[in-house]
Amino acid sequence: MGSATQISQTTSGRYTATPRTLIFVTHEDAVLLLRGAPHKGWWAGRLNGVGGHIEREEDVWSSAQRELREETGLDAVADLRLAAIINAALGAADNGIMLFVFTARSLTREVIESPEGTLEWVPQADLENYPVINDLRVLLPRILNRPSAAPPLFAHYRVDEHGELVAQFQGEPAVRLPFPTT
Repeated sequence: MGSATQISQTTSGRYTATPRTLIFVTHEDAVLLLRGAPHKGWWAGRLNGVGGHIEREEDVWSSAQRELREETGLDAVADLRLAAIINAALGAADNGIMLFVFTARSLTREVIESPEGTLEWVPQADLENYPVINDLRVLLPRILNRPSAAPPLFAHYRVDEHGELVAQFQGEPAVRLPFPTT
């Protein structure tokens, strides 16, 4: 048995997480959000950042660059940086999502169409008036106003016994939010 097989066996029966990236790009006072296409299930019609799965052959930063380019057409952004790492243990099973959240600044608002949904530049001051994914109401202020030299924010998300999303940011009290089921 080779060492790669031995390593994979150490995760048997343990919690595992699928790695994904999520990117929030700003331009002046607006943040670029993606309104989920009809095929996006529970977040169809709601606004979220851009991103997706990290491929087996990619590192986290390269995945963020690729997803940003594929979903927005933005090749040249400034300050692409890791802003948060969220362990989202949202299901009843022993697997979840390890979310690597990035921020960046765009020099332009010119984006391409995406099969993932409709891209929209939303004024940061008006976010409460838009149908954003519920956790963005607590996540975006924390990451978009974070000093550029600050380390990543660490968080844990889970759904409690009442069906609420519990977002726990390191060093802060838990925040409870409605969690959509459809």
